[in-house]
Amino acid sequence: MRGLDQGLSYAAIARRVGRDKAVVWREVRRNRNSDGDYHAGMAHSRAVERARRPKVFKLLDPKLCAAISEWMDQGWSPKLIAEVLAKTYPDDKLRRVSHETIYQCLYVQTRGNLRADLHRCLSTRRSARKQRDRSDGRGKRYSEAFTISQRPAEVEDRAVPGHWEGDLIMGAAGCGAIGTLVERSTRFTILLHLPGRHDAETVAAAMIEAMKDLPAHLRRTITWDRGSEMGGYRDIQMQLNAPVYFCDPHAPWQRGTNENTNRLLRFWFAKGSDLRVHSKADLQRVQDMLNKRPRPTLNLDTPADQLNALLSPAA
Repeated sequence: MRGLDQGLSYAAIARRVGRDKAVVWREVRRNRNSDGDYHAGMAHSRAVERARRPKVFKLLDPKLCAAISEWMDQGWSPKLIAEVLAKTYPDDKLRRVSHETIYQCLYVQTRGNLRADLHRCLSTRRSARKQRDRSDGRGKRYSEAFTISQRPAEVEDRAVPGHWEGDLIMGAAGCGAIGTLVERSTRFTILLHLPGRHDAETVAAAMIEAMKDLPAHLRRTITWDRGSEMGGYRDIQMQLNAPVYFCDPHAPWQRGTNENTNRLLRFWFAKGSDLRVHSKADLQRVQDMLNKRPRPTLNLDTPADQLNALLSPAA
C-alpha cells in the first residue's frame, strides 16, 4: 500500500518486499477496493474471509460414495480410486474426486457420506521390519545357488516377461502360510495354498504344480529370499527349467514387486491371523480379485489382461 501511494511500479514494490512482481500484481488485483484503491487492512480482511473454513465439501454424491465404498471393500486404495475415476470421466469433474478428499472424508467426522467404518479398509496392519541378527545357516545352505547379482540384466527393466518374484506370507505363530508369486512385467499374482506344512519339499511341490503349465517364455527366472522354505530350489529349477536366484540377506527391496504385492494381500490376510482358515477356493477368489484390479503401473490396465495378451496366439 505504501509503495502504491508513492507511485512505485509492481516490480519496485516486489524488490522491497522480496517477492516476484507477479505476486504483487495478483495481490492488488484480487484484494483492491471496488474503486480500484488498495488498502492494506481491507485487503487482509478479504484474504481472511476467502480462506475461512470449512469450505463446501465435494464428496456428497450418494452414487459416487457407493462406488467408492464398494471399491474400498475390495481393497482399492483412495489413490487408485481417484485415478480410475479420472480416466473414466475425463470431462466430468462432478464424477471425479481426489484421493485427498477421500482421506479427509474417512478421517474427519461429518465429512461426506462414506460409511463410518470404511477407514478400516485403509489399514494394512503392517508392523515395522525388524533386523534379525541370528545365524540360521542360510549362507551355507545356498552357497552353491545363483545370487541376484548373477541375474540377467533384462529382468530389471521389465521389458521381457516371464521373470517372477516369490515369498511366503506367514500366519500367526506358524498357523499356516500362503506362497506368493508375482510376474514382474504384468504384476500377475499366483497364490500357493499351504495350510499345513510349508517346508522346502511342500513349497517346491506347490510351486511346480502352479507353474508347470505356463509356456516356457513365461517362466524364465524366479527370485526369492533366503528362507529355509526354498531348500528344494534344485528340484524347482529342474522341473520348471527356470533358474532360481536368491536375494542378499536382509534385502527385501530386491524383490520389491513381491513385497508390494504382499502388502496388498494383507487386506485379506491380516498379520497375526490364522491363515489355515482360508481354503484353496478362498485363495483363488482373492487371486482373481487382485489380478482383475486396475494398476497405475500398468496405465490402469489389469494384470489378467496383460497376461492374457502374452498367452494369446498373436503374442
